[in-house]
Amino acid sequence: MPSVVQVNVTTSQGEAIGSGVILSSDGRILTNAHVVEGARNVTITTSDGKEYQATVVGSDTKGDIAVVQAQGAEGLTAATLGDSGKLAVGQEVVAIGSPGGLQNTVTTGIVSALDRPLSDVGNGGEQQQESPFGRQTSNETSGPSYTAIQTDASINQGNSGGALVDAQGQVIGINSALYSPSASANGSAGSVGIGFAIPINDAKKIVDQIVND
Repeated sequence: MPSVVQVNVTTSQGEAIGSGVILSSDGRILTNAHVVEGARNVTITTSDGKEYQATVVGSDTKGDIAVVQAQGAEGLTAATLGDSGKLAVGQEVVAIGSPGGLQNTVTTGIVSALDRPLSDVGNGGEQQQESPFGRQTSNETSGPSYTAIQTDASINQGNSGGALVDAQGQVIGINSALYSPSASANGSAGSVGIGFAIPINDAKKIVDQIVND
């Protein structure tokens, strides 16, 4: 999908990879706030391998949404944004992103639940932001707080900020988090079929606030 990009970030902790969704042909890109948190350098790589330096326009930590601007970009393919209010449980969806730095990875699944608060987690596990650096952040007071789309499409580190797409190719969510009943020794964990995405209707409202501030 040409409207999904890889987001490489350098912070004081090191280098990490996330994903993003192109909003405009001149390089405005939607991603997760936790992907670009503390970023010193941001590089966007499009699906055809072109690279652009980018700046963070703004972010909303609670909503876990950020907007970045690719410098000098033109002619990019903007995503078609759908209406997450029309989603139904059981509907087929596709997650697109760069899990593990594997750009343009596509996984399939269904909408498992709607309007799922991040605080709804099972015993013995954590709802985790797939923060880079193997740094999984649980849902704390200072962290993101939103109501999500739950999906069984595989979501892993690097998928953050990528697109959750419906059968018509419209972006209906921004992949943002996963639930894992256990973590490996380095604190990272993989998908067990319980992933979360920010509804695109909510994301659009936050983008408008960021851009218009």
